Parts: sequence; structure tokens; C-alpha cells
Amino acid sequence: MKPIRSGAEYAESLRGRKLKVYLFGEQVAEPLDHPVIRPSINAIAETYDLALRNAELASAVSPYTGERVNRFLHVAESPADLVMQNKMQRRLGQLTGTCFQRCVGMDALNALHSVTFEIDERHGTAYHERFKAFVAMAQRGNLVIGGAMTDVKGDRSKAPAAQADPDLYVHVTRRTKEGLYVTGAKAHQTGCVNSHWLIVMPTLRLEPGDKDYAVAGALPADAPGITYLYGRQSCDTRSLDEGDIDAGNARFAGQEAMIVFDDAFIPWSHVFMDGEHEFAAMLVERFTCYHRRSYVCKAGVGDVLIGAAAVIADYNGVEKAAHVRDKLVEMTHLNETIYGTGIAASHQAARMKSGVYLSDDMLSNVCKHHVTRLPYEIGRLAQDLAGGLMVTLPSERDLRHPVVGEIIRKYLKGRAEIPTEDRMRILRLIENMTLGRNAVGYLTESMHGAGSPQAQRVQIARAMQVEFKKQLARTLAGIAPGSPEAPGADYLARVFAPVAAKS
Repeated sequence: MKPIRSGAEYAESLRGRKLKVYLFGEQVAEPLDHPVIRPSINAIAETYDLALRNAELASAVSPYTGERVNRFLHVAESPADLVMQNKMQRRLGQLTGTCFQRCVGMDALNALHSVTFEIDERHGTAYHERFKAFVAMAQRGNLVIGGAMTDVKGDRSKAPAAQADPDLYVHVTRRTKEGLYVTGAKAHQTGCVNSHWLIVMPTLRLEPGDKDYAVAGALPADAPGITYLYGRQSCDTRSLDEGDIDAGNARFAGQEAMIVFDDAFIPWSHVFMDGEHEFAAMLVERFTCYHRRSYVCKAGVGDVLIGAAAVIADYNGVEKAAHVRDKLVEMTHLNETIYGTGIAASHQAARMKSGVYLSDDMLSNVCKHHVTRLPYEIGRLAQDLAGGLMVTLPSERDLRHPVVGEIIRKYLKGRAEIPTEDRMRILRLIENMTLGRNAVGYLTESMHGAGSPQAQRVQIARAMQVEFKKQLARTLAGIAPGSPEAPGADYLARVFAPVAAKS
């Protein structure tokens, strides 16, 4: 198999796969050529080109192939590997201004590495070796892996097996000597149409009656029995317009779709969990731990938005105003708070039994909880600096009109030396990121991706070590200990252990 190298080669690898994709009530003949879908493909292509331009940042040496592989396919062998993931993610956010769609697959690979090892340890299964073989295959081909975790869930008060319709959670429908078959749907699936392979995983804690829902495995994105329902995004039809101003960010966009599995086949060689229900929660929690600190990508997108806000202040001639500088400082403070907690979570990673490193659970959840809030305030401040013209601009077609175009250039000019078209372009970019197509990734995805805000609060509550902190306070206040055993020993050993370097 010839490995994909460049972004252009990646894009062409998607051609002719005959995926069953529906958008705007029609089946898409060739997703690669569809103007609404193509910007999301361009965003993933940038992950390939960055690895060519900056191998140290966006690639790593694989323990399985001995060759350099894209960092999105690398299993973290140290905290330093996790930190480099974060640095790569921020850089890609800066380059695309959107979701580049590969973090889910990367975090799924890292989570499955430790979970398959521990299932094998308890049950004598062979999942871990299968999984490593799959990773090596993906690395050799330099493939895009999509992670499919979020089920549509139906009645949230009922367990998967208790649903009126069993297909509201993905489950095994039958098993043969060749493999197993799954049916159900996964919602909000980032980059799935643009992936080469999908990894199906359970979405929540499971009980013994839910064994058929405790399934994890990999199958090609174009496997029989898979249908994609492409998600709408605000202002997405602007990609169909002539010109490139009104789209705001014409080159790059994210992608979400629903994946429907109808008796889709997974061979045993690519099955990584089948019925081990007691490990479902472990897989979900480890995946979300990785994925929540992966949201440092929003700091890269935030860098673009801060830059756009500063540019429009320049174009409006108010760049020296004290309140403008103060707002840019506040935006930067909020943006670096996201990045700081995410990268700290990676620095404080712990080694799992399988040898992979897992980011710090508390700080990963704190990072993601910041992401559910701070981009909204950064976006509000950007809109404040942009002014109302951001949402009342005439269209690009009006700008190109032989009569009204001159009126627009005359009356919508800011500083005399700045072309009106440039002012319109930067306003459309701010609109795109705070209200339009890329607000999906920067705002709403920031709220609900990798779990809603309440999911992070639950994890923070579990990890906040209240008894340990109470004991600290009692000790300093001169109050006798309430228990002969010092609480927080595991916490101290983990948090204050020496930082591990890559061997």
C-alpha cells in the first residue's frame, strides 16, 4: 500500500469510493467535488502538509513501523508526545481557523491502546495485538481514522438494552466465524465522510444486560451498510455562491454527520471489544480524558479571531484606543487560559499498564470546561470590535455590480488607504467564526464536543480530592487528624511525580 504523503494525495485518495452520503435531500455523487463538503476536506489536507513542512511538530517515530508517521496516528509514549500533540493542534487551528477533524481518531487510538491491554489482562482475549496491527496498518498507509462514539441515545432515562428501539445505540446484531455485524447510528461525527476508516466505540457505562452494546471495532468508511447524513451548518450554502468573500473562510470548514450502520460487517481481526461491558466506562473515560485536553485546538482558532479583531480595529482607525487594546488583552488572556490548562494536562500525564501515557484527568476536564465558556466571550469581544456592519454588509455580488459596487466602495470605506473589499473580507471572517459556518466548531462544538459542560463537572467532582484538602486545612489550623490514614496519597504520587521523558 503506497502511503499518502501530501494534502493533495489525501484528497485524491477519497475519490471514487462511492460512499452513500445525503445532503440537501440528495445523494452526493462525489463528496470530494461537492462545494459544501470540499472545505472540510481541505482542512484535513492541511494536517498532511503540515507534517511535510514541520516533521518535528506534526510527526513522530512509530514503535510499530520504525518510521516517521503523522502525529495523529502516533500512540503517546511519553508526556512529551502529548504536549507535541497539543502544539500541533494549536498550529493547525491557526492555519485553518476551523476544526481539522482528526483529533477524535487520534484520541480513540490512544484510549484503545490501554483499554484493550487491560481487557486482555482480565479475560485472556487477543484484542491488544489486533489493535496494534490495525494501528501499524493505518500508519503505513498514513490514513485518516474517524472515531465514532456518540450514539443517538433515544430515551436518556433508559439503558441501551431497555430502549423501545434497540437500534438507538449501536449494537451487535449477529456473529459469524468471520466477524460480527452492527446496527445503529452515531451522531455528530466529526470528519467521518472524510475518513478512510471508522472506529466504533460504546458511548457510556454499560451493565450486564447491555453486552451486545459493548462493542469496539474498525471498519472502512466505505463499507457496505453505512449511510451518512451530512449535517447542516449555519451559512453553509454560501459555499455555493460565486466568489469567496461572503463565505468568510472560503478554503476551510469543519464537518459533522450522522453515521447509520445497517448490518455493517467488522471482521474479528478488527474487533477490539465484544461483550466486555465492564470496560465500556473505562474506554469512555479515557477517551474523553484525551479528547477534552485536545480542545487546545480552540486556542489556535482563537488566535485567528483575535487577529481578525485587531485587523478590523486597524481598518476602522481605532487600533490605538485604550478600550480596544484592553479587549484584545482580555481575549488573549482567555485564549491562553484554554491552552495553558490543556498543555498542563499533557505534561502531567501518567503511564498506563500498556505503556501509553494518559493526560491528567482533572486538568483535561478543566481545559474542556473552559472551552465551553471562554470562546463565547472571545467571540463576543470580537463582535464588539467588529461593529454592526459585520451583519449588515451587502453581498459580494453587490460589490461586483457595475452600479452599486462603487457606492459600496465609497460608503463602506474605513481608513482611506485600506480597500473597502479588504474591510469586507475581515468582517466576513469574524462573522464566519462567531455566527457562520465555523462557529459550529468554535462555539457549539466547544460547548458539547467530548461531552457537555455537566459531564466535565461530574469528572471534576470525582477528582477534586475534597477530603485531602480538608486534611491540609485541619493540619495547618492545628486540628487533630480525622482519620489515621492520610487521604490523597495516590494524588500526591501522581501529581508530584517526576515528569517522564520519552525514552
